Amino acid sequence: MNGAFLNTLGILLGALFGLIRRTPLAARTQTYFRAGLGMFTFFAGARLVVENLGSGFTTGLKRLLITLLAVLLGFWLGKLLRLQSLSNGLGRRAGRLITAAQANPPGRPGAGLAACVVLFGAAPLGWLGAVENGCTGQYYLFAAKALMDALAMAGLVEIFGWVPALSAFPIFGLFGLTTFLCQRYAAPFCDTHQMLDSVNATTGVAACAVSLVIFEVRKVELANYLPALAVAPLLEWLWR
Repeated sequence: MNGAFLNTLGILLGALFGLIRRTPLAARTQTYFRAGLGMFTFFAGARLVVENLGSGFTTGLKRLLITLLAVLLGFWLGKLLRLQSLSNGLGRRAGRLITAAQANPPGRPGAGLAACVVLFGAAPLGWLGAVENGCTGQYYLFAAKALMDALAMAGLVEIFGWVPALSAFPIFGLFGLTTFLCQRYAAPFCDTHQMLDSVNATTGVAACAVSLVIFEVRKVELANYLPALAVAPLLEWLWR
């Protein structure tokens, strides 16, 4: 669960930075951070895809087709389940808490804590990171999320005070448990049935989609892609 720990550390360090530094980061600095995060997330996702396509041309082509089909079917399944609508609703609720605090500072610490738990816990990158960490032992996606959460927390503690930093602990519990379940149950099962590579490749494609959002290239319904992680091993099993 080193990835969940890294995410927690990022939140706490971001809170500490925000409490010490009272002036916000310059717009140019924020742009540099965003560009670096986008590049890092894209290459972390691309690495997952390349590492799990397989060595032979036929195997690689088959797994690539399975991955793309899983992403497509998973997206439509996510739309049926209205995952993005749920994510947007949670985001709007957190946004209202933050907006109210900005209009009448300082904000209520409890409202800040709730907003941070929602924002950090609902982020699709966290769920992708938990799958990556649990299935491969890597934590590149969690590293990107840790920096994103640190930057967000640095601004939020200026509005709500130090209490929202406590959101690091439920976030660790949420993603730590998810990582443990993937490592303990999902990864061994998929590996035994030779389906793990497809899960990892699909995680990589979804991570590349996250980078589009960070770069602000286009709006992507990231939450709707999460079911693709479950569709991928099913397609691998069917395509035998």
